[in-house]
Amino acid sequence: METKMVMHREQEEQSSQMRQSMQLSSQKKKRTFASSDDDGASYSDFHPIIPADLMSVKEILNISNFPRHRTWEILQETMTADEEHHRESWKMFGNEVEKVELDVIRNQQILRTRVDKMDLRRQAQKKATQQMTYLERLSQRSPDFPVPLRAHTVWEGMTVKLSCTVQGCPPPKVEWYKNGKPLIMADLPWKYSFQQSYGLNFLEIRRCSPDDAADYKAIARNPLGEAMTFGTLVVNSYHGALAGSEHSQTTAVQLQPEAQFDTTFTPTWAKEGSSFTLHCTFTSPLLPFQQDVSWFRDGVQLHQSSTTDIKTCDNKATITIKAAHKEHEGVYTAKLRTQDGVQEHKSFVYIEDASAAALGSPASPLAVQVSDVNRDYVFLTWQPPSADGASPIQGYIVERCEQGQDEWVRCNVHIQKMCHFPVFGMKEKTLYQFRVRAVNQAGAGRPSKATEAVLTGDPLEHTRTTVVQVGRGKAITITKDELEGQIRVPFPPTDVHACEVSDSYVVLRWTEPEPRGREPLTFYVEQSLAGQKSWGLASLDMVVSSPRFPVFGLAKEKQYCFRVRSVNKYGVSDPSEPSAPVSLAKPQAVPAPPHSVIAIRDTDTSVLLQWEEPADKDGILGYYLYYSETAKQDWKTVNNKPVVKTRFTVHGLKTRREYVFRVKSVNRAGNSRYSDESGPIMVKSAINVPSAPSAICLLLCTGSEMVLGWRAPSCKGGNPVQGYYLDQREKGMETWREVNVKPAKKRQFKVSNLTQGHFYQFRVFAANHAGVGKPSDASEAFLCEKWTMPQPGCPYDLEIREVRNGSLVLLWATPLYEGQGPVTGYLLEISQGDQSKDWTSVNKKTISDTHYKVAGLQAGETYRLRVSAVNQCGVGRASLPSEPVTVQTRPGTKDIEIGVDDDGFIFLGYEASEINSESEFIWSRNYTDPTDATRLKTETKNNRSVLTFRDPSVEDLGLYTVEMSDNPHLSSSYDFTAEDLEQLKELSWQVRNPLIALKSGWEVEVSEKGGVRLWLQTESLSNAAELRLICNDHEISGTPHRKINFDKAKGLLEILFDQLSQEDKGSYTAQLRDGRAKNQFTLLLVDQKFRQTLALAEANRRDIQRKAGPYFQEFLTWSVNEDCELIIKCKLTNMKKETSLKWFKDGVEIPQAEYDLSSGVSSLTVPQVTQKEAGSYRAVVCDGRGEDVSTLELLDAEYCKLLQQLSKHCALSAGPLRIQSSTEGFKLHCSFRYYTSFLKPSWHFNETNIDQETRSKPGSSMKSVWIEILNPTEKDKGKYTLEMFDGKETHKRTLELSEDAFAEALREHQRLKQLVVVEKNRAKVTKGLPDVVAIMEGKSLCLTCFIDGEPAPEIFWLRNDREILDQTQFTITKEPKRSSITVNEVHMEDSGKYSIFVRNQYGSETVDVTVSVYRHGDKPPANAVEMG
Repeated sequence: METKMVMHREQEEQSSQMRQSMQLSSQKKKRTFASSDDDGASYSDFHPIIPADLMSVKEILNISNFPRHRTWEILQETMTADEEHHRESWKMFGNEVEKVELDVIRNQQILRTRVDKMDLRRQAQKKATQQMTYLERLSQRSPDFPVPLRAHTVWEGMTVKLSCTVQGCPPPKVEWYKNGKPLIMADLPWKYSFQQSYGLNFLEIRRCSPDDAADYKAIARNPLGEAMTFGTLVVNSYHGALAGSEHSQTTAVQLQPEAQFDTTFTPTWAKEGSSFTLHCTFTSPLLPFQQDVSWFRDGVQLHQSSTTDIKTCDNKATITIKAAHKEHEGVYTAKLRTQDGVQEHKSFVYIEDASAAALGSPASPLAVQVSDVNRDYVFLTWQPPSADGASPIQGYIVERCEQGQDEWVRCNVHIQKMCHFPVFGMKEKTLYQFRVRAVNQAGAGRPSKATEAVLTGDPLEHTRTTVVQVGRGKAITITKDELEGQIRVPFPPTDVHACEVSDSYVVLRWTEPEPRGREPLTFYVEQSLAGQKSWGLASLDMVVSSPRFPVFGLAKEKQYCFRVRSVNKYGVSDPSEPSAPVSLAKPQAVPAPPHSVIAIRDTDTSVLLQWEEPADKDGILGYYLYYSETAKQDWKTVNNKPVVKTRFTVHGLKTRREYVFRVKSVNRAGNSRYSDESGPIMVKSAINVPSAPSAICLLLCTGSEMVLGWRAPSCKGGNPVQGYYLDQREKGMETWREVNVKPAKKRQFKVSNLTQGHFYQFRVFAANHAGVGKPSDASEAFLCEKWTMPQPGCPYDLEIREVRNGSLVLLWATPLYEGQGPVTGYLLEISQGDQSKDWTSVNKKTISDTHYKVAGLQAGETYRLRVSAVNQCGVGRASLPSEPVTVQTRPGTKDIEIGVDDDGFIFLGYEASEINSESEFIWSRNYTDPTDATRLKTETKNNRSVLTFRDPSVEDLGLYTVEMSDNPHLSSSYDFTAEDLEQLKELSWQVRNPLIALKSGWEVEVSEKGGVRLWLQTESLSNAAELRLICNDHEISGTPHRKINFDKAKGLLEILFDQLSQEDKGSYTAQLRDGRAKNQFTLLLVDQKFRQTLALAEANRRDIQRKAGPYFQEFLTWSVNEDCELIIKCKLTNMKKETSLKWFKDGVEIPQAEYDLSSGVSSLTVPQVTQKEAGSYRAVVCDGRGEDVSTLELLDAEYCKLLQQLSKHCALSAGPLRIQSSTEGFKLHCSFRYYTSFLKPSWHFNETNIDQETRSKPGSSMKSVWIEILNPTEKDKGKYTLEMFDGKETHKRTLELSEDAFAEALREHQRLKQLVVVEKNRAKVTKGLPDVVAIMEGKSLCLTCFIDGEPAPEIFWLRNDREILDQTQFTITKEPKRSSITVNEVHMEDSGKYSIFVRNQYGSETVDVTVSVYRHGDKPPANAVEMG
């Protein structure tokens, strides 16, 4: 009881202290140290949170219905006395606390005033800084040199100052270089000094020496770029000047030409994920100030990085983009600095979509951007791809990857339809990458390019720190958390509102509270329907660390209010003020398509496309372009990165092809529908003025007149040249005077009214419908003097035709001045290269024609040619060289083809690879003579021209040429010969009298069911084709018994008979006509052919009936296996258990036949073939369904065939010939797996047949064949051959009996012969003794045996291997051929082994006999011979 009272007392004291604290807190408001600008931001009254379940002891005692006890009354009196005491104590304590609190508040106000002043000063400084920054940004510019460096020339020992003026904001830093190397002034401070003042920069070089002569360069850099200027310093030497040397002895400095762009990059196409390289070359090595070639993409400068490799070396600059993505598409620019400014070259790089991740899946999105980065939240935006795939895009999948990990995690559960998404729930202070995939019905497409790594964190963390300068270079850093005092439970957030509203989510944003409670904050987000007071937790179990939170799953067309609570480890704040009502936005609509798409001619491979943007252009990110050839509907994407402008040049189109275009608008909701198609446009160059003519030459001069010729312009501007205009001037004059007012139609012109003895220069202008082009270079000065030279003038108008690999054709015009005699021929010269002065003669003999084919040239090399005319007085002046030409066949070049058209006319045809609306085909004979319209007809359609002979004859033979009017390089020729005329005339007759071609003649087929099909096939016929079918001189048609099918498209004619009969015998003729073509085909179905067809049809019908029951799938056949066994087998099917199978030979049943039920094969094996195997074999299978019989006649020819096959197997199994010695001689033998006498072996010695004689003896067995050579001699050495004839082939086995082999065999023969002699004469027991004998005890035993041997052998009898010497009991008789031993009255101990041993000089032998003695009454051994 006492313990409980103490606990209640302590709780009451705590409650009292908290109430007193509340009273003190209510008298004054507590403020944080902040500026007065922050007063209304986040301060609110502080209300401590009291636990609701806390009750004091007094409150428990005051309960009226509580059961009382005397002890409770005593406790109440005690508590009252204690309460009075505590009240007095707390009163005194409260007064002291109030004084302390007043002092704290006073100090707070003083500090507050100081903080306000510091805040005002900071704001003023901030505004001044912002104003200065704004002004600086307005005036920001990249470095520039208004006054660049200039070149200086000084004497040795003088001092020179190099100066320049630089501008830029921020002020640029200037660095000096000498010959491309940084100039380090600290190394030579007495030599160099540098000064910079208000943009003016000086470099002073004292006491110049020849080593100081160099190219000096100043480079100015600031964050916006860099600029460069250079100057050359030349140092002259007194010694060199006095010695009369050149102007300077300095060799280090030689002025080099400034580099210009030479070859540049063209529009480039690269696959997504692959790399590409752009390169440009320059006319000369880059000067020091030109080394830094700048590269840009869409106006943004590119720098060296892990994905971008920029190189500049000598006269080449390259940029390589590794792993290209769609973001890398755009206009690439290379900028080169020159003394006059900056040269640049631009070209577009297209990035094509990589292969789809799945068939029909969409392409990858692009331009994924990260914004609003917080502790656990980022906001992503991207652009939709140009290609939807096989079906429209349904939405997008967002993925993230934590740096250091290779796993990509999906962020959105449901696919996101719009191109923006808030990513939530990430780790703080962690690096992440993001990417996006598009999704359609086929699945997810390829991922976009991953973003750069993004670090999550608090973006306002730096604003929570204030640095106060207190003088003397000291500063105090104050954090806002330190000014919050002892407040622990955070205040509620403020300014809760929606910062992103979509049709599927709302992103909430709020301001973090102040005070924060000096501990890390998280937040609870609550939501409620607008107008209701019931709040639910929106964040659920998610931890919200950032003042951002996306809310998904809201109902459409309903308004919501949101509020937020701050949370730290000490508690939860009150809720914030509710946000304004928020509802989901309406889904953003895809944009309207552009309109008024117009295509304009640009070049031979590009078109300029323009369009009008839609009326509502808000939110449009750009445009996607698409193209297709007219009428093909094969649409292809032009760009994979949206174009922001309303015009674009489409590259990579095919010349002379017609295209249409359409455009899509792009916004965050996706792509619009396609715009209307543009009008069709043919890709060809726009009309421009022609380029300048060239190579003006003087063709004739009469003293007052000059005839000039010139070369046509290389570029006609897409329109034929309409004429030429000439200007003239006298030598030394600057003013040009117009020669002709009317344009000259030809490329030669007579200039009159000239003064003899004066020099004149000329220039020529070319004109077309676009206007007059630029003038040519001025000609050389021509002397106006009458020509009287005896040699002819120069040929002119050199033109090159038919350029092929290794050859070309040169044309020229005869000179206008012939000299003192007519021109008799021409000489040609050639020079390799476009500037070479070395000329080589082409022809040794003069040429009478004005054209010549030059052959034997090197393909890919460049040449120039010139021509000289020859008369009786000699060789005249050479013409001007032709244009340089590369001897190489142009892609797409075609030659004249000759043939016969569909109407039977002979024609020459030519197809041009390039053509425009003004192009014309010019046909001629021998390059100059026009064609005869009365004999030839010319037709042109699209890019093909045909020259048709009306009635070809010998008069039409010759060389025919064709060229394009606006592009003579497109040319070809053909020599029409008499052989061509003869062949084509024959082909012409065949075309005019055509026959229907036959693919397959009449065929007769019998089906498995017994039906008969007669058919033939011709080439494909038209629907107008006609057929007449005649049988035995009567036209027939289809009947139920006879069906007729005619497939004209396939040219297939069929006559089908269900059942062939005798009435169907006869001849069948098919007469076909298709337009002018006709033919007829006849089939004779008579005699043997009809009988065979009828028999086969009936047999097939019977076979169908046979197969209703068990039948032979394979009939009886025979074969011989490797073991030379005869196998007769058949195969059955449709068998049942009750089915019976029997084999017969010559009517006798064969029970040895076997049947395998699983395979259906029944077989009979004959191990050894003899004459008795010949006969008639029959297999019968039957059951209740039917019977089938298979017969095999193994007789006569078939049996011979069997023997031949058996013989072949025997011969193939023959082993090698071997030799074996015998007592009689040699034995040559060959082993077989099986041998038969049908093999007919024959033996040969040294290619001579061995006849059977006294010294040779052939023989054979079942496994081998041999021949014995009796009594061999030296003559028997040589080559032995065994020939085996199987009835078709001869098989051989040979053995070479050489000297060594013969000697060894002979020794073995002699040894065996000697063994025979020994065996014949040696001592031996021939017969007489049994193995075991039995005799009764007491009887006499007599053993006798016969002996042979020469000389007579010695005889010994043995008992138990000891010689018997006892003559009393044993009686031994010995005769020449016989010996016996008698044992008298045998006893039991006489049992044992008895032996006879005989010997002579050739050998010996022992024969044993076992003697068993038994008593009376006993039985002798069962295996013994009983004696006595």
